[in-house]
Amino acid sequence: MPDHKDLIEIRCSINGKSVHEQVISRMHLGDFLRTQLDLNGVHLGCEHGVCGACTVLVDGLLVRSCLMLAAQADGCEIQTIEGAVESGAANKMIDAFQKRNAAQCGFCSPAMILTTAELVKRVKRPSRDEIREAISGNYCRCTGYQAIVDAVEDVLDQHQGHSKS
Repeated sequence: MPDHKDLIEIRCSINGKSVHEQVISRMHLGDFLRTQLDLNGVHLGCEHGVCGACTVLVDGLLVRSCLMLAAQADGCEIQTIEGAVESGAANKMIDAFQKRNAAQCGFCSPAMILTTAELVKRVKRPSRDEIREAISGNYCRCTGYQAIVDAVEDVLDQHQGHSKS
C-alpha cells in the first residue's frame, strides 16, 4: 500500500462523468484508467509511447496515456474508446472497421478508432496519405493498414452522402 504522502487527489471529467479520485503520484494515466476505473479499452503495449495502443483524448488532443501521469489529468477532460462509443462519436468508424475487416485481433483497434474518428472530425476530406500519416503512430500487426485506410474512406464517403463498396 502506498504511503499517504504518495497519493495525489485529482478531479477531472472522464467520458463526460465527473471523477474525484486519489492516485499514486507516479501512476500513469493509462494505468489509472485501467486499474482504478476499469476502462479496459485503453490498452498498454510498449509503455514507451511508441505503439499508440494507449491513446486517449485529453482536452480534445490525442495523447499517449502511458506517457502522461494521472496527476497531470487534474482538471482535464478525458475521452476513452468507451466514452466515444457511449456518445456515438466512434460508431460509424467502428461499423466501417467491421465492414472492412480492419479490426482483426482488436488490440490496436480502440486507439486506432479514436485516432481516425478524431481525424475525420478535424480534417474535412483527408487524402489516403494523410490518413496513413495520422495512423502512423499506431502499430497494427494484423491488417497491414490498407483495410484501416479503406474504413476511414468509407466513413468519409458516408459524410459526403455516397457509399462505395
